[in-house]
Amino acid sequence: MDRKAFLGALAALPFAGAAMNLRTLAGMTDGFKGSEKMPLLFLGHGSPMNAIEENEFVRGFRDVAKTIPKPQAILCISAHWETRGTFVTAMQQPRTIHDFGGFPDELYAVRYPAPGSPQLAKATRELVRGTGIQEDHSWGLDHGAWSVLKHLYPAADVPVIQMSLHAGQPPRYHYELAKELTALRDKGILIVGSGNIVHNLRRVAWDKLNADGYGYDWALEANERMKQYIRERDHNALLDYAKQGEAFRLAIPTPEHFLPLLYVLALAGKAEDIGIFNDKAVGGAITMSSLRVG
Repeated sequence: MDRKAFLGALAALPFAGAAMNLRTLAGMTDGFKGSEKMPLLFLGHGSPMNAIEENEFVRGFRDVAKTIPKPQAILCISAHWETRGTFVTAMQQPRTIHDFGGFPDELYAVRYPAPGSPQLAKATRELVRGTGIQEDHSWGLDHGAWSVLKHLYPAADVPVIQMSLHAGQPPRYHYELAKELTALRDKGILIVGSGNIVHNLRRVAWDKLNADGYGYDWALEANERMKQYIRERDHNALLDYAKQGEAFRLAIPTPEHFLPLLYVLALAGKAEDIGIFNDKAVGGAITMSSLRVG
């Protein structure tokens, strides 16, 4: 749905005692200046060590940040926040969550002190009418968010909120929810999905982590087919990933790293350019393939 149709539909929605109109939405986002439509990013975040290592993937994150306007704020959908129900963080100062184990002390010392945005949390919650969105005041920023955002905006001067993944809901739930966020793009909000399109930790070849671009045949096959569906805008094939055969079954043994991709694809306009970068396998069973849309 394009912006004009979306806003027209939004204006027609009933509320108890009054209809929500465009002025109401504008009031919730008064602090965000209007802008040309912001691009979208899906970032293959890979290992938490990418937060402190210097490699081609973090250079890719930095490079893509140079190609887009600096956002008013960021809405991030991370693979690492699954909940019962859908939540958005609404605190003024989200904490940096080190949601992993067995890594060097240097990684646990990293803090990403970006401010939150209760205002954006409220606007996001009010935009979504297809399901209930609840505000969260305890989560913060997990490594799916801060390990990549620290390379895009190292000064941590852009407000960030996270939206959780409603565990157990089918892919289409996430896809349809994402479509309701369209109006945020016109308010200077950068929407970022963070996961990996191929992600099977149980099959990682730990002895080949330093082998440049090493991927199992099934991982490379799934990665190529996913990119084909993305370029052809065959979203139904991706929504039905469980029906795409053995390579997809191995590439997506659990959905949480794949679902953030669907949020980005749902928001992509039919005529918007899609650029793929960081397109390389790691350790046989993970791909870092990332997208910029628009």
